[in-house]
Amino acid sequence: MGCLALNASFEPLTIVPPRRAVRLVLDGKAEILEEDADRRFRSERRVVPFPTVIRLVRYVHVPRRFRRQVTNTFLFARDDYTCQYCGRHRSELRGREFLTRDHVVPLSRGGDNTWSNVVTACSPCNHRKGNRLPEEAGLSLDGTPGEPNYVHLVWVVRRVTPAQAKYIRMFYGESALEALSRRRGAPRTELRPGE
Repeated sequence: MGCLALNASFEPLTIVPPRRAVRLVLDGKAEILEEDADRRFRSERRVVPFPTVIRLVRYVHVPRRFRRQVTNTFLFARDDYTCQYCGRHRSELRGREFLTRDHVVPLSRGGDNTWSNVVTACSPCNHRKGNRLPEEAGLSLDGTPGEPNYVHLVWVVRRVTPAQAKYIRMFYGESALEALSRRRGAPRTELRPGE
């Protein structure tokens, strides 16, 4: 289980390994807000609580409008691990079928590798589409691809504990947790929205 790192403003930033969180606390760069009462870090002279949520002491500026790279991890999560052509979830794929990245407008036809031009496709649909536009292959997209928001990118592929969910709700609101709890193939929060 990772540790949720909050900015000084209580903005959720990322999940860090617990050892890194303890190091930040010991260096005076962070404070522990939530801990796992059943676990501890021990040394010869010290016992430190096992942090599940820390807050940085100094504010770290995080630019919001930088372009986020398209990675398969985030692409598949954005599309709910579902083929955008046939609608099959990754759990429904058989044998040698798997999820792939498909360029709506193929690279060889002037397409680019941006959020608005890539979708998740199962290998049979991607092979069927080939070097054509979806309409030319008799396929249609389930939705319009676009860049996911910051919360979606950072949290969608992570497991969030109830204590961590409290801080995400506090900063981003209930809708962020609802979006996370709707994920079919991605790890879910342990806390249902509204709890």
